[in-house]
Amino acid sequence: MNNKLSQEPCPCGSNVPYNNCCEPLHQGTPAGSAQALMRSRFSAFALQLSDYLKTSWHPETRPEQLTLEPGTLWKRLEILSASNDSKQGSVHFKAYYQENKQWHLLEETSQFLFENGHWFYHSGDYQPQNLKPSRNDECPCGSGKKFKKCCL
Repeated sequence: MNNKLSQEPCPCGSNVPYNNCCEPLHQGTPAGSAQALMRSRFSAFALQLSDYLKTSWHPETRPEQLTLEPGTLWKRLEILSASNDSKQGSVHFKAYYQENKQWHLLEETSQFLFENGHWFYHSGDYQPQNLKPSRNDECPCGSGKKFKKCCL
């Protein structure tokens, strides 16, 4: 990654610079929890890191092909709950993204497995939704601004 990106806030929404958050995981450091892996996977979607997404996907459920659409802009991750023990974990989250200027919400409860010192995404129960924010709604990107003053 370029040095400028390393200093910017991590795409996962942690309010920590990328180089102190998801970048080490993207470079091979094992995630410390199911939630940390979930955050790093969201950042990988945002940064189009398909190789990382494949290697962090459990071999049992990993797709043969993984194509990331360049026009999909992952904007915000909201963790609703997360838990794990030493062998498995679960993360319930909402991910907000844009495709062709249309806003979408992906709400999912993801299952993770811990094997050989690494967390892996296994599967998820997801519910995609189309969003139709109006001009005066809070912007789905999470800026806190009205939609008309932000991403409209």
